Amino acid sequence: MSETIKGIAASSGIAIAKAFKLENPDFTIERKTSTNVEAEQLKLEKALETSKEELKVIQEKAEKEMGEDKAAIFAAHLLVLSDPELINAVKDKISSDKLNAESAMDDVSSMFISMFESMDNEYMKERAADIRDVSQRVLGHLLGIQTASLAAIDEEVVIIGEDLTPSDTAQLNRNYVKGFATDIGGRTSHSAIMSRSLEIPAVVGTKEATTKIEAGTVVIVDGLDGIVIVDPTEEQVSEYKTKLATFEAQKKEWEKLVAEKTVSEDGQHVELAANIGTPDDLDGVINNGAEGIGLYRTEFIYMGRNELPSEEEQFEAYKTVVERMAGKPVVIRTLDIGGDKELPYLDLPKEMNPFLGYRAIRLCLEEQEIFRTQLRALLRASEYGNLKIMFPMIATIEELRQAKEILNEEKGSLLANGVKVSDSIEVGMMVEIPSTAAMADIFAKEVDFFSIGTNDLIQYTMAADRMNEQVSYLYQPYNPAVLRLINSVITAAHQEGKWAGMCGEMAGDELAIPILLGLGLDEFSMSATSILPARTQIKNLSKQQMQTIAKEALTLATATEVETLVKNKVLK
Repeated sequence: MSETIKGIAASSGIAIAKAFKLENPDFTIERKTSTNVEAEQLKLEKALETSKEELKVIQEKAEKEMGEDKAAIFAAHLLVLSDPELINAVKDKISSDKLNAESAMDDVSSMFISMFESMDNEYMKERAADIRDVSQRVLGHLLGIQTASLAAIDEEVVIIGEDLTPSDTAQLNRNYVKGFATDIGGRTSHSAIMSRSLEIPAVVGTKEATTKIEAGTVVIVDGLDGIVIVDPTEEQVSEYKTKLATFEAQKKEWEKLVAEKTVSEDGQHVELAANIGTPDDLDGVINNGAEGIGLYRTEFIYMGRNELPSEEEQFEAYKTVVERMAGKPVVIRTLDIGGDKELPYLDLPKEMNPFLGYRAIRLCLEEQEIFRTQLRALLRASEYGNLKIMFPMIATIEELRQAKEILNEEKGSLLANGVKVSDSIEVGMMVEIPSTAAMADIFAKEVDFFSIGTNDLIQYTMAADRMNEQVSYLYQPYNPAVLRLINSVITAAHQEGKWAGMCGEMAGDELAIPILLGLGLDEFSMSATSILPARTQIKNLSKQQMQTIAKEALTLATATEVETLVKNKVLK
């Protein structure tokens, strides 16, 4: 008899295939003392080197199939394998406690994992997952355990596992792996992000997939509605084959709109742009018909390496993007590091709450040489296309003015030295802090545009870490408090003749789009794969009618009421 398991829709699509259980290998360690310290140290070194070689191969494959920004996780894993704090601690344990290499590795990695997992910070928790992934690879070699190779799968399957590590996901062969379902994870976990890049249907956070699904059982993974059907009936298989055919036909309809502008039913144009991390993402942007880049996250240039990128290296990356976008707008955000993104070579202070700490523009205004190098690269690249510069995490008008002053100084210096710089660069800012949204009318006089970063704006407004499961119910994009802030930002921009965009997850959300259209949002920036579905949706919406819906939404009391309003009056 079939059974339905609910989870989180992480990657769109439908997969029907036999279950391939991703079993965690038995890493039971026989704790031994060893008098031959040198032999154990040698064994450790060999396991580390073998692990590094494997990771380099995985990284190369990931770069080809998923792009540089997704492969950056493996550069981080390679850094873990060279981290003196971790490796020296293992070597010290072998020497001082006379332990065998596997016991020393297990002791030290477990200590680091526990330490990072206990921190109330998503970046640190992800670091724990990275250390677990890396240490298990090393332990496998120390113990002589041959783990199942996902790359070797040669029949159509759906992967079922507690979680998929970045290493696991990078090895998936799309010809055979039709989908996956995991016990843990959310839409922003590594495996979910990678599944969307690979366009493999995925449902995560089911809590019980591994306990309820046996290897070889036929399963349906519904990445549209976030459910997994175990041992489906013939009728269910037939129903889902029809649903899959409808989805594939829908994708073909979306493809027809690749070269179209985004125009509402009543003839109002809005801009649909894409969020990117590296120039490698541009194929997806162009293939999905983006009208521009609404957010280029430049921090990926700084990550997965041992030193700061040079001005020349940055210039080439920015130039590539603006040239390939051929005159379409490209909004490039200055370095947004800190919070959940760390650079090992910067030696930033450890903070109790880094999301509210020394990050983004705060770091750049302090570390001005880093900031000025990036601004020079951006200014030089501006000659090659329609480049716009955006400052992140602005909380006060003083920060904005200081950032603009530094930008103008660098522009003046370049021009004085005969370097060409565009004379039409728009300068804008992220609105992701409630204080900024509340003062939007003041900020609007001093910028050319706003881009609303809803991921942070929502969690700061609701005082709720969106990665904390205990308070995740408070991460409410449709909460009227959030909508009112968004409305005030858009209104303030328009009163000054400026445009307002949005580059958070909310911009591509089917439920939010009608309200945002009604509030007058000018630019929606989202993941490339969301552009054509969003264009299709907007094509069938009247902006005038959505204004009435949006006005009503602002008067409601709860997020649930807003959701019900949109479902009943728009999505019915």
